[in-house]
Amino acid sequence: MVSIVVMNLYKVTMHREVIVKTGSDIRILIVDDVSDNIQVAMNILKEDSYTFSFATDGQEALDLIHQENFDLILLDIMMPKINGFEVCRTIKTIECTKHTPVIFLTAKADADSIAEGFDAGGVDYITKPFHPNELLSRVKTHVELSQARNAIQKHATEVETKARLQAQRLADEIEENQCEMIYILMEVMESTSDETGQHIKRVAEMSKLLASYVPSLSESDINSVFLASPMHDIGKIAIPKEILHKPGKLTDEEMVIMKTHAEKGYELLKNSKRRLSTAASITAKEHHEKWDGTGYPHGLKGDEIHIYGRIVALADVFDALTHKRQYKNAWTIEDAINYIKDNSGKHFDPALVNILTEHLPEFLDIMKQ
Repeated sequence: MVSIVVMNLYKVTMHREVIVKTGSDIRILIVDDVSDNIQVAMNILKEDSYTFSFATDGQEALDLIHQENFDLILLDIMMPKINGFEVCRTIKTIECTKHTPVIFLTAKADADSIAEGFDAGGVDYITKPFHPNELLSRVKTHVELSQARNAIQKHATEVETKARLQAQRLADEIEENQCEMIYILMEVMESTSDETGQHIKRVAEMSKLLASYVPSLSESDINSVFLASPMHDIGKIAIPKEILHKPGKLTDEEMVIMKTHAEKGYELLKNSKRRLSTAASITAKEHHEKWDGTGYPHGLKGDEIHIYGRIVALADVFDALTHKRQYKNAWTIEDAINYIKDNSGKHFDPALVNILTEHLPEFLDIMKQ
């Protein structure tokens, strides 16, 4: 019955070009403190052209096992230094040998010893004296079973790797689709706002640069901030044009309406559970929150504001101050930096202000580009 199972396993695996060892490729370790017993086993098994190594005590066997790879181990029990049971238990704790089949080959024929042999991790138990065909058959069976198991494990690993790669490709495709959606909406933003596409791109690059210096953020976070930041003002598409494009200062009533763009942007994006859309919804809602809690729409304070929102807030204000708008002229870099420093701990996260000032030349390079 075992042989039938093994042949069926071969039918499953062979057509997948799994290489199966045969003959002299198979290495067997024989462990016995009586050299004549080792010679007898070798004389019997040489019929199948196996390659042999041998040890005459348990410690010597373990030393060999740490140095070489074996396909099967024939193990005596009553040996000096370390008995066979302990050798087998040790073999099963070693990562590279824990699946190596161990067959006990011993004169101990009592039921307790047999039970302990299997409990120690042995796959079979042969008592001396034995018939040569018994040893040949059992060794061959366990070698074939071990090879079949290894072949199946290899195939399972290949399938798992392939599935993981396919899942990653699908995730990448979904992310590409999200990016495309973001770029389309960014174009919509450009057509409905006085904020040019260059402003949006600069904010994205500055946000990425800020994020790259935040120790707690991963590469995935940095990428999310970069790709989601262009959506920070997407809610402005719902603001009346006469308010959005008003050249002068907004009235208090108009300002109330203008401030709704943060919540409107969040409402537009919140239902997607995708990584980039979620990041975009966060930046849309929280980029007008202030460190001291005086911002909008929810008056969040300090670390209550998501790091994405804090990053985009600083990048957005810095770029807006240093470039001309319908309602104002561009500020000098010095004036803009002084304003940001004055509002550190009020409007802006102090740690992010430090990053901006310490790495100012890199941010100015983005503005030049």
